[in-house]
Amino acid sequence: MKDNPVKVIVVIGAGSIGLAIARRVGAGKHILVADLRQENADVAAKVLSEAGFEASTAVVDICSRKSASTLVNAATSIGGIQGLIHAAGVSPSQASPETILKVDLYGTALVLELFGNVMEEGGSGVVIASQSGHRLGPLSIEENKALATTPTEQLLDLDFLHPDKLKDSLHAYQLSKRGNALRVMAEAVRWGKRGARVNTISPGIIITPLAKDELNGPRGEGYRRMINLSAAGRAGTPDEVANVASLLMGQEGAFITGSDFLMDGGVTASYWYGELGANQ
Repeated sequence: MKDNPVKVIVVIGAGSIGLAIARRVGAGKHILVADLRQENADVAAKVLSEAGFEASTAVVDICSRKSASTLVNAATSIGGIQGLIHAAGVSPSQASPETILKVDLYGTALVLELFGNVMEEGGSGVVIASQSGHRLGPLSIEENKALATTPTEQLLDLDFLHPDKLKDSLHAYQLSKRGNALRVMAEAVRWGKRGARVNTISPGIIITPLAKDELNGPRGEGYRRMINLSAAGRAGTPDEVANVASLLMGQEGAFITGSDFLMDGGVTASYWYGELGANQ
């Protein structure tokens, strides 16, 4: 009897959300966990291995084309790429506007470009964006198109992203996350030619170490207000994000690509049409 070819799921960002999604979609596949820090990848792979999954690790800096290309080569050397879970990023309280744009905007574009070149037919990807992208005011048609389609290496040279025009970390984060959704929409066209799909999830406040940094940081009061004035009245969990990702990456979601799924407990609704935005 012939061995089944190895199917690979690549997880970039060894945090709570990426790990929760991997557990939903990784059964019977090889899960390659990649992170900027080897120790983070090791911990995640150990958890997966002890739960019965086949997992290995890699180190990647998504701000480096060389590093990201090395990850792609490592993944394809294991087997055919059937899934991508891109959950790496930095938050407004963790980094400068320049770093946020480099990691969250450029890094995501780079990952989508490189993995879009090797994704197998029937494969799928999910990018973790943020509710913040939905609280940014409307961009022009030209700005939308620029964020969606500008070649990766020219992306950070866009005029409206220049440091002299973008000095606030939250604004940089909102633009990056809006850019993620737009980029995925454009990439879905290219991925579709390979018979593959890609979507974005824009979670609200999900209890992870990154969210705890925000809750305990200078914007903590605002975050607690968002939770209290949302329709759900609570923060979300990584498993709830994984439920949506499982739909998007599985056969049940085979007609869904190029889409952005907002799941924030009603925070954005309250911001635009409820109490949360009353004093904005």
